[in-house]
Amino acid sequence: MTSAHHRPPDWLLERIALGELPPAELAAARARLAEEPDGLARLAALESDTRATLEALPPARVVREVEARAARRDAPRPAFRLSPAWGLVPALAAVALVVVALPSSETGHGVAPEDTREVTRIKGLAPQLVIHRQSTARPERLADGAAAAAGDVVQVAYIAAGRSHGVIVSLDGNGAVTLHAPDEGSQSMALVPSGTQVLPRAYELDDAPGFERFFFVSSDAPFDVAVVLAAAEALAGTPDASSAPLSLPGNLTQASLTLEKHE
Repeated sequence: MTSAHHRPPDWLLERIALGELPPAELAAARARLAEEPDGLARLAALESDTRATLEALPPARVVREVEARAARRDAPRPAFRLSPAWGLVPALAAVALVVVALPSSETGHGVAPEDTREVTRIKGLAPQLVIHRQSTARPERLADGAAAAAGDVVQVAYIAAGRSHGVIVSLDGNGAVTLHAPDEGSQSMALVPSGTQVLPRAYELDDAPGFERFFFVSSDAPFDVAVVLAAAEALAGTPDASSAPLSLPGNLTQASLTLEKHE
C-alpha cells in the first residue's frame, strides 16, 4: 500500500493528466498512481474538473457572444484614456482578436483544475501556455504548430510552475500585438503558482495570415507590461516573428505557442 508520505504530489498528477512526461516516466508515474488507494480517482477528478472548467461556457453561447459583439462593432464608443504603458504601443489600437467574456474567479481568471496556493517552485515543470479550441463536441487542446483558421474561438490558460507574476501577449501575421493579461494596469498580473489557470476571456481568431503566436512571460517578481509589449512589437515586424524568442531581460522566463493559419 502506498503511504501518504509517498503519495504522488499534485504537480506530478497534473503532468500525468497533461501527458507531459517522457513515455517511460509517464508509465512509471501511472503505475505508482495505481498503487495508491485513491490514486486513479484523484486523476479522474482532476481531468473532470479541467473539462468542466473549459466547458463552463458552451460553444454555442460563445458564438452568440462573438456575433453580438460583431453586430455592435460600428456602434459609437465612449472616449477612454490609455495608461502610459499602453501608450508605448500604438499598434494595440488595432486589436487582432475579438474578445468574448467568460466566467471568472475572484482572482480574475478561472481555475482548472484546482487553486493550490503553493509558493515553492514546482520541480521539473516549466511555465507554459495551454490553449484549447472551442468546438461543438468538446474543447480541443492545441499543440504548438497546430493548424487554426479565422473564426476559431480559443481559450488561453497558463501553468505558472511556481512563478508569481506574468504577462500574456500574442502577435499575428499582420504584425499586430494584443495584450491578453493583465486586463489593465502597467504591471504584470499576480499568478496562481500551480495548476492550469484559465483566462476569463476566450478569443476569436481573425483573418490575419500565416500564424497567431501567444507568449507567456513570467517572473518571481513584478515587472512592467511595457517591457513585454515593446519586445513583442520589435519581433512582430521581423521575418522570424513566428519562431524567434522575445528579446527580454534575463530575469524573465518566456514560453510560446504558435498556431499555423491555413486558408
